Amino acid sequence: MKCFFFFLIGFLKEKRMQDRSNRQGLDRGVGLVDLFRNSSFSGAASSLVTTLITFPIYKTTFRQQLHALVIREALKQLYKEGPLKFYRGVLPPMLAKTVQGTVLFGTYETALHWLSSRSDGRSQSILLCCISGFFSGTIEALILAPFERVQNILQDSRKDSKLPNVRRILQQFNSCSGYQVLTNGYYRGFLPTVLRNGVGSAMFFSSKDPIRDHLTQRGLSAHVSSFVSGSVNSIVISLLLYPLSVLIVNMQSQVGGEVRNLKDSITAVWRSRQSRVHLIYRGVLLVILRSCITWGLTTTILFKTLLLKIGSKKEMEMNGIFDE
Repeated sequence: MKCFFFFLIGFLKEKRMQDRSNRQGLDRGVGLVDLFRNSSFSGAASSLVTTLITFPIYKTTFRQQLHALVIREALKQLYKEGPLKFYRGVLPPMLAKTVQGTVLFGTYETALHWLSSRSDGRSQSILLCCISGFFSGTIEALILAPFERVQNILQDSRKDSKLPNVRRILQQFNSCSGYQVLTNGYYRGFLPTVLRNGVGSAMFFSSKDPIRDHLTQRGLSAHVSSFVSGSVNSIVISLLLYPLSVLIVNMQSQVGGEVRNLKDSITAVWRSRQSRVHLIYRGVLLVILRSCITWGLTTTILFKTLLLKIGSKKEMEMNGIFDE
């Protein structure tokens, strides 16, 4: 009888602990969903604002990349087209950057958490950050490449009469047959886009925290350190990957005709720039300016989101959600 009594007490304790664990798991899941929603919203909002602010810089840079113009000539070309066309093409990047803020943050954090939990207790190392960053950049390219493709066509003034709006461009893409809808339409220039986004994201996510922490130790405030970290990152990444951006612009702005392979496309761009490196890098100064603003703000918002996440976790711990 006594054995049965102790067995019953043990069973009830185990049942109570199991129920508590289930409730904690549910509450933890709800908390993580709230945190993900908040960080995604912050990323989307910051991307929307920075896109509207930096779009004039982007459009000027685009003309330099496409026609190898100096800044003065690119601005003169835009001035001739008039103010009504100044923000022509802003809708695709605005939508794309808003989605990018959600996709980039969400997939990176998810991948990093998954890898960290399988790394034998080693927390978020630079290697794991690189892998997670490249993965998030690849997913970003897969989702957003069609937006960038439409945007680059809209910003090419040579396409104004034939393809004046998004609807006509999509009709042109859909007129292709079979898999050419993708290769000749929505995903033209996809391989260099994956390389640029994947490598750029890997570099950004693996170095933003070490740079920020180093600057904080030197006496800068955490928010200023975050902004400077993002800006420094953007300069290095822009300089290294700018030739890929030039290649992507020239590949994606083409409509119809034969689709060149990557090697032929590189050769064509190199010849169009008279085989000179400084002509390939024409427009890089404005890219750096735009990137410093965009990624400086993005890194600051990432840090702010991290502080909110830590604060929410502490609050949940005080409420007993994370108690063992």
